[in-house]
Amino acid sequence: MKISVITVVYNRAKTIEKAIQSVIAQDYHDVEYVVVDGGSTDGTLNVINKYIDHIHQFVSGKDDGMYDALNKGIKLATGDIIGVLHADDWFASHYILSKIANEFKQNHHLDAVYGDIAFIKEDDPDKVVRYYSSSVFKPSLLSWGFIPAHPTFFCKRKCFEKFGFYKTDFDIAADYELLLRFFKVHHIKTRYLPMRFTNMNLGGKSTRGVGSTVKINQ
Repeated sequence: MKISVITVVYNRAKTIEKAIQSVIAQDYHDVEYVVVDGGSTDGTLNVINKYIDHIHQFVSGKDDGMYDALNKGIKLATGDIIGVLHADDWFASHYILSKIANEFKQNHHLDAVYGDIAFIKEDDPDKVVRYYSSSVFKPSLLSWGFIPAHPTFFCKRKCFEKFGFYKTDFDIAADYELLLRFFKVHHIKTRYLPMRFTNMNLGGKSTRGVGSTVKINQ
């Protein structure tokens, strides 16, 4: 069972190396790493080229924002399972993808799994500022803006092919809209894994979306 991990990046030379290294360090080896760069000019490409032998799909060029880039990555991906690792983030341990793969292998009916995320102080990587447990999530709470931590959402590729991709007309809430569509409209079968999947630098673009669900609920 192949897992495709997608990283989209634009001018994140200071953080992307840690993200890449956390993918390389995984003890699960049937992994496809997809990196989509938006035309970085700050040295990001130098970091990527340093690890190019570990990157299976790489494109660089102008895009229409993060969700357009994510859609490009999904369309490039060939894995059975697709997950996202933002350029400011890194996997919390070396066995995350093994745990995810085992869950899908043991439960063939599942469409997706998700877990927990820790928000880390940017200038102190050992300082957990906030811990978000997706255990509190229930589909009934989606209409109120509650979602499982999107960077921990690993989903079968066929779900994107059947139910659609990220809607690029949303600035920072397309992840919420996609989860709302997958859970409430198409009733995908999911499972919460009680473990930290991902560490996220506090202050990255994906942490600035609090309150952005208003547009969707209107």
